[in-house]
Amino acid sequence: MDGAIRTPSVRPELIAPLADDLRSARFSVERLDELFGEEAAAALTRGHRVPARRALDLIIEFDPAAVLGRLFVLGLPADIADVALALPGLELEGAVELGLIAVGDIDCRPLVDLRPYSFTDSWGAAEWWLASDLGELALGGALPEDHVLGVGGASLTLAGLQLGRASNLALDLGTGCGIQALHASRFAGRVIATDISQRALDYASFNAELNGIRTIEFRLGSMFEPVERERFDFIVTNPPFVITPRADGVPSYEYRDGGRVGDAIVAEVIAGAATHLRPGGVAQLLGNWEYRAGEDGLDRIGGWIDAAGLDGWVVERERQDAALYAQTWIRDGGTRAGVESDRLEEAWLDDFEARGVTAVGFGYVVLRAPFDGLRHRSSTPLRRLERLDGPVATGLGAHLAATLDAYDWQASLVDEDLGRAKLVVAPDVTEERHYWPGDEHPAVMNLRQGGGFARSYPLGTALAAVVGACDGELSIGAICSAVAELLEVDASELRAEVLPTIREFVTVGILGRAETP
Repeated sequence: MDGAIRTPSVRPELIAPLADDLRSARFSVERLDELFGEEAAAALTRGHRVPARRALDLIIEFDPAAVLGRLFVLGLPADIADVALALPGLELEGAVELGLIAVGDIDCRPLVDLRPYSFTDSWGAAEWWLASDLGELALGGALPEDHVLGVGGASLTLAGLQLGRASNLALDLGTGCGIQALHASRFAGRVIATDISQRALDYASFNAELNGIRTIEFRLGSMFEPVERERFDFIVTNPPFVITPRADGVPSYEYRDGGRVGDAIVAEVIAGAATHLRPGGVAQLLGNWEYRAGEDGLDRIGGWIDAAGLDGWVVERERQDAALYAQTWIRDGGTRAGVESDRLEEAWLDDFEARGVTAVGFGYVVLRAPFDGLRHRSSTPLRRLERLDGPVATGLGAHLAATLDAYDWQASLVDEDLGRAKLVVAPDVTEERHYWPGDEHPAVMNLRQGGGFARSYPLGTALAAVVGACDGELSIGAICSAVAELLEVDASELRAEVLPTIREFVTVGILGRAETP
């Protein structure tokens, strides 16, 4: 049996019948979940395929989705006759020519991972098929350094973060298997996708053709080199941000290692975004940033944003100490605990120690270029550097977009103008009150947001009264005056106390503008 590992060929005349076969086989997320069962499907997401394989073994009648699931999702050989029946339009010869399978005497072996992917965004529900290199389970060992990663947790996160605003030209920097470019094609008239890996571009091109998306242009090159003099309305990138020692014998995986020392790749992306965004354009990325002795990680990335002259919003979702970070990424490459793992961990910790790194932060970054004079915006730059490590709602893109709009609106108003605004409490916001037994008045009051980042804010008596009265009938100024009279305090002092927090509540979506009739 041919054991060569290669990327699939981009041949439209063969990809079209493949798509027809996948469609006819009902090769979908919903159907595979039915075949695997809930528990086995959940185990598969954790990297355990035995329960799913056992579920497929129980199927007696021929089911093309089961055959394709065994072959391309579980990465297991499948009977040659079954594969031929599951791909009647493409046929075995076509699957071999595309580079999808190797055919032996009695069975077929997968050469790629090919699986359905479903999602819902602000443009509606959709389902694609995505190909990538075989994973660790199918390979049975450590990944090769030129591995092209499929859809993982990070790529799912970034796809859900995309703002989804209509734009003319978008850039996917470091496209990998093409998942971010495909998502961007939903709202961008044209997408340019770049990667330093030709293998990655081959996969991304294959995936675009397989799903009938022909508005993406693929370019080979490092970082912003392929788009040197171009500017974009939107940039999305899941850069190879993993901090890897620059030492002999340490694997350098193309999909995660940008070849820089420490966290320099993220700093480079931020600086490059500043020169490649059109006025008002937005860039979104995931990244790591180092915590060094005497230097906070958020302050570090905030300095890069300041130097680039961009609006910036950074949400740190996780922070790992140096040892845990090293262990996480060593295991990610397929190296299990043992002598080799210990050797790699020594190299990682030596590298961190040389720079005084104590921990590494991970999170989301939203950047925005200053607007030109043709569009009003506040002169106050957006700068949010925050740690939010609690559970969040899915599909945060719409929330991020609404937050940017709300920030711009409230920041454009002086306090007097804000005082004339009529606001309402968002429907997902609840108020919590905690009492000492027997007390009439609450000891603690909090506002909690159900959606978005599920933020929680403490409330004082005055602020609670003002927010509670925000039903769209009275202006904020009128409410503040009424509450001041009720509490027998000076109205101007109360406004000065609560308005900064009201601005924050508007920005994050706890309060919104009342609809005008």
